[in-house]
Amino acid sequence: QVQLVESGGGLVQTGDSLRLSCAASGRAFSSPTMGWFRQAPGKEREFVAQLTRNGRETTYADSVKGRFTIARDNGKNTVYLFMNRLKPEDTAVYYCAASNDYYGSDVGRYDTWGRGTQVTVSS
Repeated sequence: QVQLVESGGGLVQTGDSLRLSCAASGRAFSSPTMGWFRQAPGKEREFVAQLTRNGRETTYADSVKGRFTIARDNGKNTVYLFMNRLKPEDTAVYYCAASNDYYGSDVGRYDTWGRGTQVTVSS
């Protein structure tokens, strides 16, 4: 059974940092693309960052570029999202996702999803 489990969310203040982790089991981590998405209350789920299986190619949403970093440790079957200089507008549920055959920001093209972890940034 393929599973993705996110952790590391919490309540922080503006300017703080957080590290989100996504632990994968089963076939999920062999997927070529792993990504992070987020969904704020009343808004659609949006792309945050993604990287290829070897970690050499990464893409970021403009809103997080320069502040967030995505990385993976294939030995630990884990993908990370390092978030720095957090802002209140970063408040959302953050989801980890995997895609077998797609590299891009289209939410609908990702095959496997975790249940999410809440990140709240106070002003």
